[in-house]
Amino acid sequence: MVASLDNVRGLTLAMSSSAFIGSSFVIKKIGLKKAGDNGVRAASGGFSYLYEPLWWLGMITMILGEVANFAAYAFAPAVLVTPLGALSIIFSAVLAHFVLKERLHMFGVVGCILCVVGSIGIVLHAPKEKNIDSMREIWHLATQPGFIVYSCVAVACVLVLIFRVVERCGHRRMLVYIAICSLMGSLTVISVKAVAIALKLSFSGSNQFIYIQTWFFIVVVIICCLVQLNYLNKALDSFNTAVVSPVYYVMFTILTIVANMIMYKDWVSQTATQIATQLCGFVTIVAGTFLLHKTRDMGNPPPPDQICLEEARECAPQSTNNSS
Repeated sequence: MVASLDNVRGLTLAMSSSAFIGSSFVIKKIGLKKAGDNGVRAASGGFSYLYEPLWWLGMITMILGEVANFAAYAFAPAVLVTPLGALSIIFSAVLAHFVLKERLHMFGVVGCILCVVGSIGIVLHAPKEKNIDSMREIWHLATQPGFIVYSCVAVACVLVLIFRVVERCGHRRMLVYIAICSLMGSLTVISVKAVAIALKLSFSGSNQFIYIQTWFFIVVVIICCLVQLNYLNKALDSFNTAVVSPVYYVMFTILTIVANMIMYKDWVSQTATQIATQLCGFVTIVAGTFLLHKTRDMGNPPPPDQICLEEARECAPQSTNNSS
């Protein structure tokens, strides 16, 4: 009976977390729009949103969601809590539909459902995590060749995207901003988990903050979070919120699972059926992401300047015929 009550508490906290996080995307975008009207937009490199109260309200809402999500793991198993993060997509899409008037096309809805189903399939069949007893054990896992290669590739990709790709097509390609956030997010999760374990062990009487490795992970968390925050703001300011939220969730979830599997080598304990199920989930996510990306503007009317351009093109042949 106690276990059932704990599961109910964990479920409630996880759903609350999804509601807070999903709402934060919409609140932050409203703040970004207001800040863009009074200053330089975030997509153009401006930071005027830092003076907008609504943006800070969105940040506070997101922080509350993350705290609720962290607390949910204290009451319920990860296989129950983690998939419920997909509910933030639903909250974000519904609020964006009614508050921001951002219409999500029917195919976008199908893509959103595919993303959620695929993500849940991967998470539910993911292997159990190892029990970590010391920071030295975490550092040993983090310095294995496999994870070092992943970390170097992730950082290299982020640097190439920031210094070579963003300036050329970042404002036109949503996946550029999302890829930066997701790659850094996978490293953030690894580092946050290390810091959380250090806190737990320290509260248990074994101080882990005497090790320089603990402070290294804290620095990584700060740097990765700042980069994520900056480029997530650019994505929200430039593209449809109902599309940014699910695509970010999908890519972030995939890369986080990959990073954890490489570092903790959980795939060794998996059966062929579990691996095949995760591959099917990945294909489902790719299909959903493709639908979302291709139909992101089908539910919304074209901007006024595009309408004027199309009308000018239609009027041009008529003017030519009349003059002739």
